[in-house]
Amino acid sequence: MKSARFPLYAQILSWFFLNLLVLVAVFILLVNAQFHFDLGWVFATTARQRVDAMRDLIVGELNATSPDDWDRVIDSFSDAYNVRLALLDENGDRLIGTVDPLAPEVRGRIVQAESENNHNLEAFLRTTNPSRYWLLVSAQPDNPEAGGPMHVLLVAESSSMTVGGLIMDLRFGWLLALGSALFSIVLWLPLLRGITRSILQMTEATERIAKGQFDVRVPARRPDELGVLAAAINRMGLRLDGLVKGQTRFLGDVAHELCSPLARLQMALGIIEQRADEPQKVYATMAIEKASQISQLVNELLAFSKASFGGPSVKIEPVGLEAVVEEAIRMEKTETANIEIRIPADLAVMADPDLLLRALSNLLRNAIRYGGDAGPIQVLAERKESAVRISVIDSGPGVPDEELQIIFDAFYRVDASRNRQTGGSGLGLAIVRTCVESCKGTVIAENRQPHGLTVQVQLPVAEFPALTHSGGAV
Repeated sequence: MKSARFPLYAQILSWFFLNLLVLVAVFILLVNAQFHFDLGWVFATTARQRVDAMRDLIVGELNATSPDDWDRVIDSFSDAYNVRLALLDENGDRLIGTVDPLAPEVRGRIVQAESENNHNLEAFLRTTNPSRYWLLVSAQPDNPEAGGPMHVLLVAESSSMTVGGLIMDLRFGWLLALGSALFSIVLWLPLLRGITRSILQMTEATERIAKGQFDVRVPARRPDELGVLAAAINRMGLRLDGLVKGQTRFLGDVAHELCSPLARLQMALGIIEQRADEPQKVYATMAIEKASQISQLVNELLAFSKASFGGPSVKIEPVGLEAVVEEAIRMEKTETANIEIRIPADLAVMADPDLLLRALSNLLRNAIRYGGDAGPIQVLAERKESAVRISVIDSGPGVPDEELQIIFDAFYRVDASRNRQTGGSGLGLAIVRTCVESCKGTVIAENRQPHGLTVQVQLPVAEFPALTHSGGAV
């Protein structure tokens, strides 16, 4: 069996890592656009603008307020940003605010800046035990009591990495997540659509094969397991097509070869019956009945074989439905059967006249055999858009629900209601399906409540006048 050149799991993994790689690359680009660092990797251009704006706002408020009220100003901004703010001197000692005590890492960073004579400190730190985030920004508020501007550190402490929205804007995170999701959908959509399309094609193909349409083929161009599976389905359909056609051809050949010997046998038995004594006539009559049953089976096998290999001999043309139904009733009706017809006089279908007559005759024969004594048999027809639905309805025992899908298979018989005495060969409904499908139609069966069976044949509607057809047998 052919192996996959590019396995499906490799495609999925490749797509996953490509997705991951692109997202990481985009994230790095966005980070480089959003974050532009001078003293570290934390302050974004927009984050720096927010921090500078916050510092300038606080310094402006402090400059406009008496130093005695600076505690109130710092507290109000702490509430506004939902962080803890404080002013420290250059040695890290608290002047104003609620940040106390400082984490050792923060104090060490301040001491380092002082030793480097760095009066423009901007830093962002994370400390543990407990986990806290610290923002350090140099500021120079005016202090009249000190005689002018004073160098201080504005410290913001928060349990969140966003530090009140100063370091990271959550809207950016939401937009990044939404963009990542949309990009992933767009990236994965072609792969997923290709996989689902192939699965859908193979599902439809297997369903058609299950219905006996073995000529179906699936595109098998994919280099993965789905392509291998499609090729296997094609081989299976081709193989089944050959087997079924070979079987049908064999049945037809056998039936054809049996016709002449059976005719001679029946003729010989007829002569024997005429010349036999009275005690021997009973056995001769039994032999003639058995030969007649065999002859009927052979004729049905021939009909099934001819319908299956209709091919070019099938002539699709407009057929008046009412005339064909009346001909089928004339051929199959018994003295006790009550058949009701409701078919519009001008309704016509596209079909082969002989195949349609054979199908309807078999349906009526089946309905009469199993439901003719239980009530009237109805033959209805109605147009449904571009198709005509023909229903043959009886009031017989019906069919087990689990077997409704297989009653059109060759040699199928419901054991509970059919045997050699009451049932046929099991080819009647198989011939119906073969004839209908040769006319580009479909046939289904469903049980009625409380009992009975409905067989529906659907054929293309004829939009122009139907040809007259006197009827005939396949």
